Amino acid sequence: MDSGTELYLELLKRCLMNTIYSEYEVTPFVPTRPYKRYLFERFLKPLFRRSGASVVTRYSFDEEKRRNGTDWSPMAHTMIGRKRLDNLQYCIEQVLNNHVPGDLIETGVWRGGATIFMRGVLKAYGDPVRKVWVADSFEGLPRPDEQNYPQDKGDQHHTHRELAVSLETVRKNFEKYGLLDDRVCFLKGWFRDTLPTAPIEKLAVLRLDGDMYESTMDGLRSLYHKLSPGGFLIVDDYGAVPACRQCVHDFRDEHGIKDRIVEIDWGGVFWQKSGD
Repeated sequence: MDSGTELYLELLKRCLMNTIYSEYEVTPFVPTRPYKRYLFERFLKPLFRRSGASVVTRYSFDEEKRRNGTDWSPMAHTMIGRKRLDNLQYCIEQVLNNHVPGDLIETGVWRGGATIFMRGVLKAYGDPVRKVWVADSFEGLPRPDEQNYPQDKGDQHHTHRELAVSLETVRKNFEKYGLLDDRVCFLKGWFRDTLPTAPIEKLAVLRLDGDMYESTMDGLRSLYHKLSPGGFLIVDDYGAVPACRQCVHDFRDEHGIKDRIVEIDWGGVFWQKSGD
């Protein structure tokens, strides 16, 4: 890697994590006491909204949390943290250096940060053909299908509206980095509907960030057979969501996968697919 490429990718990571302007991060103000929250939501917040203002409080930036991807920055374009971005860079560089065929995909993209980084790495190295697939409902997570996937019983991810980021917002985020082009392909919809018929021939990097058993299994069943030998499977939520971890092992057991699982940090893992 030449110094220009190294500097660009380092700056790209810092921008995506918003570690450059971290001292200016703010988050919407929410009173902690129920009666104060009611008064604020009922009377004060509408008053400020009518005047075009918002009430915010300073966000307490923690460098170690941002490094490990354990905080949800109100301003960053990714929540996966430094270690998982470094891992993603490593995986992409390996498939480029070793000429492993296939595109790159992330299933579950939030504000698009990891896929923006994928496109940035490909562009920095002058890759002329690979596509980046951006798969998401862009409406948040689905309600758990407890009948077919009892492992997701009680899952509350669908209630977190901050996880619902529109397709238009993600497209604009790509544009902000100058990385939106015809090699960025969006797959909008629930994974069970979009992934089985996605027009993807081969993959070199498959990154799963679906948070749930069903979403993770949809990605594995629909896409793992398209992952080229020598390519990388990354699971973002392996250490954070027990149902996701169980899904990974159920799939590996079903298909006799013995490739070594490597920890990235407290939550993420990856493995390199061996030859068929």
